[in-house]
Amino acid sequence: MSWWNCFAGALLRLFSRLLAPLALLALWSACTASAQAWGIQGHQVIAAMAWQDLNPATRDQAARLLALEPGQTLASVATWADEHRNPSTAPWHYLNFPHGVCQFDAARDCPEGQCVVAAIERQAAVLASSVSDAERLKALKYLVHFVADVHQPLHAGYRDDRGGNTVQLRFFMQASNLHALWDKGLLDRLNMDNAALAAAALAQTVAPDAGSSTGAMVIGMAEESCRIVAQTGFYPQGDPGEAYVTRMTPVVLARLALAAARLATILNQALP
Repeated sequence: MSWWNCFAGALLRLFSRLLAPLALLALWSACTASAQAWGIQGHQVIAAMAWQDLNPATRDQAARLLALEPGQTLASVATWADEHRNPSTAPWHYLNFPHGVCQFDAARDCPEGQCVVAAIERQAAVLASSVSDAERLKALKYLVHFVADVHQPLHAGYRDDRGGNTVQLRFFMQASNLHALWDKGLLDRLNMDNAALAAAALAQTVAPDAGSSTGAMVIGMAEESCRIVAQTGFYPQGDPGEAYVTRMTPVVLARLALAAARLATILNQALP
């Protein structure tokens, strides 16, 4: 081997070691970029609507916890879980069902508690416990986010297409995928500010979950989202256009309203 080949080989090995962590970081970013359910606006609107449904005692307790970080509101912390996502917490944002099956099986669908259903139950228990206020505030931040996440239908979609992430499409001339379309594309297409979006969501007729325990309610949320994914027409035939937006907008608005109502119910139960 010539000295040049030897030198080039050593240089290549050195660069491989240096760039490997960056490559892993890039891969992680690519894998998680399309998992931000409802985008910033959707999460903020759900949190703002839920705040209005809290009973006075719950609102006082939540405000006391939020005051640990002056200036924060329930809406402003609604995306905290995405901003602090890492490989260990990423599975807490979603649940994957086998294709065509929308009945939750914890052993199959949530091994070792690594799914959004178990994450909500855990964080609700922390919030209701006597741990430090700092830990309870973190649980509050997780709850406001995860309850919104599970109402995005594809965060409880099918395992074989990674919740729509592998379903490639073009949406009004922009390359995208079905998961990203539901995370943000449909909301962006409505072109509403937060107040208008909240008003449109509240105008939807939704059924409350009176008397449900948190565990039963959360499983029901996930199965409900899965059933929406299973409906005929949810997966568009070809690239979706205005007809798809018109058909799915009421579904989007209803999911936002239900997420807010259920988040309020869970917080009212956990923060006496």
